[in-house]
Amino acid sequence: MSTPRVSDTAPLSPAEYALVSDRLYNEDLAPATERNWRMYSLFAMWMSDIHSIGGYTFAAGLFALGLVGWQVLLALIIGIALVNVGMNWIGYAGQRTGVCYPVLARASFGVFGANIAALVRAVIAIFWYGIQTWLASVALIVLLVRVIPGLTPLTDGGFLGLSPLGWIAFLTLAALQLLMFSRGMEAVRRLTDVAGPAIWVVMLILAVWVLVRSGGNISFNFSDKHLTGGQALHEFLAAIALTVAYFSTLMLNFCDFSRFAPSRQAVKVGNFWGLPVNFIAFSVVSVVVTGGSLAIYGKYIFDPVELVGRIDNTAAVILGAITFTVATIGINIVANFVSPAYDLANAAPRHINFKRGGVITAILSVVVLPWKVFANPVAVNYFLGGLGAFLGPLFGIIMVDYYLIRRGQVDVPQLYRDDPEGTYVYSRGFNLKAVVAFVIAAVVAATVALVKTFSGAAPFSWFIGAALGAVVYYALSRHQREEALPRAGAVARD
Repeated sequence: MSTPRVSDTAPLSPAEYALVSDRLYNEDLAPATERNWRMYSLFAMWMSDIHSIGGYTFAAGLFALGLVGWQVLLALIIGIALVNVGMNWIGYAGQRTGVCYPVLARASFGVFGANIAALVRAVIAIFWYGIQTWLASVALIVLLVRVIPGLTPLTDGGFLGLSPLGWIAFLTLAALQLLMFSRGMEAVRRLTDVAGPAIWVVMLILAVWVLVRSGGNISFNFSDKHLTGGQALHEFLAAIALTVAYFSTLMLNFCDFSRFAPSRQAVKVGNFWGLPVNFIAFSVVSVVVTGGSLAIYGKYIFDPVELVGRIDNTAAVILGAITFTVATIGINIVANFVSPAYDLANAAPRHINFKRGGVITAILSVVVLPWKVFANPVAVNYFLGGLGAFLGPLFGIIMVDYYLIRRGQVDVPQLYRDDPEGTYVYSRGFNLKAVVAFVIAAVVAATVALVKTFSGAAPFSWFIGAALGAVVYYALSRHQREEALPRAGAVARD
């Protein structure tokens, strides 16, 4: 075991660094020393996350369940309130300890067992990173064809499912995101500080344009379903569950960002304005714009890029396409690039740092041909949906371990030790109780999510997995609560 270089600004003392292992440590995985993500940056991060093509279509898509307006609105309010609670839980843990998600997972899963939690999250992020990059490239193609009509022939033909212009747009955006990412988390913060508010400007302009063009004729009859009382209740609860599931990825790794927050209050306030307030406001505007598209074009248009592309004003198309492209890049870096970079670095800290993890993510996102995955409902529902069912158990186990077993106290230096005396080494680096709880809960949640027999319960698979993982883990670990408390307190930032 070699001793890593000690940073002059690191919160760990030289004596503590003498005990950490280079199998578990590099400077990117070390506890945060710079705390520049204040309330506005976290608020803007959530704007970047929500103000996307997926966020735009999500609220309007809930009407397809057959719910009426007030039911959708109430479901969104309840769902995002639950999300806010979960984000605060994981956010407070990250802010207090200063560590990223895979390092925090070491406390519950063990210093090497944490790779189970990290790589599950990484796989999902890599696929969705590729899908979001492709969706942004579609907006870029709309812009290029409108500005340079001579490029239209390049939209035909191609190979592996993309036209020549499609490949140019996709690889260009992949390169731009990698360039932005390579500049580090501070550059990511600056991007999200601008990207989130920018899309609000375009959305408000788009909403005014729709209201004027439609003559105020806004229709919310997105579905012709007629639900009975029991069916309506089921779909209402499903809408709440889907809202939570929509944010389930970041509910695991939000600590990747909150670790840079200067205080618990910054996390709390940033989350409140960025999640309940911003999400509901953006959802209402998205629904209004979608509802007005029927009066203008004779059909509902759920894709904002398609709607912008139909506007007969070139300047408006350029503004809209650029903004949606930038916003999608913002969410992609936040939700799907940062996480696998840390997760892959955690798997091999000696060889993979944050930037190399990002490069690997970018390469793999092309290899998986994300546009083919997105176009194949079976692949989306069974692969990505099945992996998504694994996120609930991870969240339940990590939160129970942090708040109930350890009572919010983590011995941070011990998270980087792999010697037999290490607090979080357990059995050769694996906490078998967490692994058992995860396997049981993940199997049940994935079965509910993927087997048609349980289709009625499928929207609730995240909750089922989280609850079962939490209960099983607590049952196996509750007698060791006193032993779990650290010899030294956590690195606190309150």
